[in-house]
Amino acid sequence: MQRTLGVTTGNAEDETQPYRGWLIGHFIQGADHPLTTTDVEVQWANLPAGTRRAEWGFNAQAHTLAILVRGRFHLHFHEREVLLTREGDYVLWEPGVPHYWEAEEDTLIFTVRWPSLPGDSQPWEGAIPDKHEPGR
Repeated sequence: MQRTLGVTTGNAEDETQPYRGWLIGHFIQGADHPLTTTDVEVQWANLPAGTRRAEWGFNAQAHTLAILVRGRFHLHFHEREVLLTREGDYVLWEPGVPHYWEAEEDTLIFTVRWPSLPGDSQPWEGAIPDKHEPGR
């Protein structure tokens, strides 16, 4: 990252390693860091085929928007499944919606979540129908 006269440049692929692909959010280290904010989280996730979130989770207060850049990305929700296959396909889910996901091919996904609140991302411990069990 380079910061000069109010302009910040960098590379999302290089700079997101410590944050599991997340580039902007409350968790970025340094109070005066230009990418630290509680307003929004932005993720640039370059996921090899087979990468997955293996457990159900949800955000208590944040909305989440995932946009496919390339690849094939499968999201599992309580009541339905969504498969992103075409560049630009997206899915938006609201607070409290349990989900997990899988990258079926090498995938690049761009995710925006708002707001960015510590402790908002939580494991889901509610009942989920058997057909939606992660790790099947």
